[in-house]
Amino acid sequence: MNRSHNHVAVITGGSAGLGLALATALLESGWSVVTDARHADRLHAALPDSARVTTLAGDVRDRDHQDAIAAAVARHGRLDLLVHNASELGPMLPLAEVPESLFSQVLETNLLAPLALTQRLLPYLIASRGTLVGISSDAAVEHYPTWGTYAASKAALDHLVLTLGEENGVRAYAVDPGDMRTAMHQAAFPGEDISDRPLPESVVPHLLALLTGTQPSGRYRATDLAPAGASR
Repeated sequence: MNRSHNHVAVITGGSAGLGLALATALLESGWSVVTDARHADRLHAALPDSARVTTLAGDVRDRDHQDAIAAAVARHGRLDLLVHNASELGPMLPLAEVPESLFSQVLETNLLAPLALTQRLLPYLIASRGTLVGISSDAAVEHYPTWGTYAASKAALDHLVLTLGEENGVRAYAVDPGDMRTAMHQAAFPGEDISDRPLPESVVPHLLALLTGTQPSGRYRATDLAPAGASR
């Protein structure tokens, strides 16, 4: 990926997994990154604050926390990329058995928080002709028993991101990264050996292809994209 000086990205959920892998790759390419996570110790250990890194511990659902992210972007004066990566798996139960309170909690994290944060940051994205990304899942388009809560939230996030892009003239992508060796994937398959799943770092070059390429807005599987820098 070409070095991009002065470009600014917001990535939610940046203390581990795909969020951390993407933030690290962007920093190596000269970007400035604003990222958050719920646990301050994990976040600061993964990405210590520096001139180009702003880490904010907090819950993405919290309005004051969203304001803090917006204030960090305001200090930069621009935003080129907003990635909604933070998400909650929720209960792995048949939908008929899911308590409404837990269903609502997952929607608050995976759908309502991305909407509220995008609304705060949209003027910066429009001004820079930036890119909006929602990290999706194949569960958003398939029908897996006991995955209904998470799946519904991700299907709605796909439509949210793509509609925001259409309405505001910014590039917008819903990206399914595929199975990855992450804590969330392990939580979805307790007791199963997931060591054969690819690391999040292996997905990042495919995701960067969207940032450096000319693909139209839409929904993509990351592995269907040629890695950034690969010959075509």
